[in-house]
Amino acid sequence: MKQFEYLKILKMSKRTLEEYLNWGESEIPKVASDKELMTKKQSVIKKDIQEKFSKNILGYKEKLEVLKKKIDSCVDCPLGKSRLNAVIGVGCPNADLMFVGEGPGFDEDHKGEPFVGKAGQLLTKIIEAMGFTRETVYIANIVKCHPMIDPTNPEKRSNDRPPTPIEIETCRHYLDEQIKIIKPKIIVTLGTSSTKGLLYTEESISEIRGVVKEYNGIKLMPTYHPAALLRNPSLKKSVWSDMKKVMHYLSTDKI
Repeated sequence: MKQFEYLKILKMSKRTLEEYLNWGESEIPKVASDKELMTKKQSVIKKDIQEKFSKNILGYKEKLEVLKKKIDSCVDCPLGKSRLNAVIGVGCPNADLMFVGEGPGFDEDHKGEPFVGKAGQLLTKIIEAMGFTRETVYIANIVKCHPMIDPTNPEKRSNDRPPTPIEIETCRHYLDEQIKIIKPKIIVTLGTSSTKGLLYTEESISEIRGVVKEYNGIKLMPTYHPAALLRNPSLKKSVWSDMKKVMHYLSTDKI
């Protein structure tokens, strides 16, 4: 192996270690042996093949497309009249892991995709640190249109606000339809609005995060919104602790 190849590996290792330290880990998790990895890989491949025969992914996509058309034409609350784009969600149509935020912001309203701003970039890093990608999970919000302080000016920055309880209740059935189609094994609610909206609780996110709940028979993990981590990086350790519980459940069905 040439010197530049060694240097490249060292740089990658350093970057990986720094990322783990950034999330509050004291060491890189132990790597399994080649034999263990091969056995695990074969098991995953076998499972994927079985799932392809047992699940019609195209059917999931078609159902979500039908739902998207309903949401695109929805004006059941004032949010539907002021938005630029309805934001249904993005990712794998039959994902085991589903993230639910509060609502689209300025960037999401303009692009029509959830979590594409700074908070979304951080969420992507969290997802990747868990061993997933945005394409292998599903990301949505509890409301599908941009809640604005001044709904007459969708081109204004810093015009975001949390959705009201009435807006959440009006839009909830769309999220419920998504969950029925996707059938995730576990839902991660990001922040106060989605957590309180789904669990009908008055507990603060700091009190309830990390405690596994259920929503319509599906495991639910409340945690902080990525935007809160941007304001207060010390919360990263708590979120990573919550995500490790999610990863453990997905690999063992125990939590």
